[in-house]
Amino acid sequence: MIERRPAGALGRFRNDWLNARYHFSFGDWHDPARMGWGALRVWNDDEIAAGTGFAPHGHADMEIITYVRSGAISHQDSLGNSGRTAAGDVQVMSAGAGIRHAEMNREADATTLFQIWIQPTTRGGAPSWGARAFPKGDRAGAFVALASGRPGDGDALPIRADARLLGASLRAGETARYELAPGRHAYLATAAGAVDVNGVTLETRDGAAVKDEAVLEVRALRDAEVVLVDTL
Repeated sequence: MIERRPAGALGRFRNDWLNARYHFSFGDWHDPARMGWGALRVWNDDEIAAGTGFAPHGHADMEIITYVRSGAISHQDSLGNSGRTAAGDVQVMSAGAGIRHAEMNREADATTLFQIWIQPTTRGGAPSWGARAFPKGDRAGAFVALASGRPGDGDALPIRADARLLGASLRAGETARYELAPGRHAYLATAAGAVDVNGVTLETRDGAAVKDEAVLEVRALRDAEVVLVDTL
């Protein structure tokens, strides 16, 4: 089963500094049919105006992954961590028992990103934050784990969930395969370009909810950048 979720049909929020689309219910946008997908709870597609961002606020008991599509986001938190995550790179925050953070666009132009929340396998624990560069050339033509709580993904940023976030960069005509184990859920979004997923076409910023598909064949119709979450 592959359910395409066109970008134009996603939830919307806009103010003077944030233009957001919601793949799942979030904030004031509520769709009882889109409360999550397995342990995946939030997938927000955010455009943040230059010189603005999310003021300090708190989280607990959530794995929060930020995949930057263009520009950069600057992080600062109550643990004393700070850093700048640029386009194509990833940051992860395990909120644990509680953490406060701010996410600001200190660039001269707008920043675009996916923010993804996954429910952890256990509640509480010490919060943490980390970021890493993932050159797109290293994931050319194949899916590469960028953040993971699954065995064997040692090069990925760690999360406290039975889940993994993967990325692939595909030239037009290239295909990347991903095997989905029985009982697991996948959610895929195109950060750029267009792809065919087992016969379903996804344009830029579309999403797709997937289950009961043993193998995903993701073929680029145009040069494409694809992000995928695999979770229970």
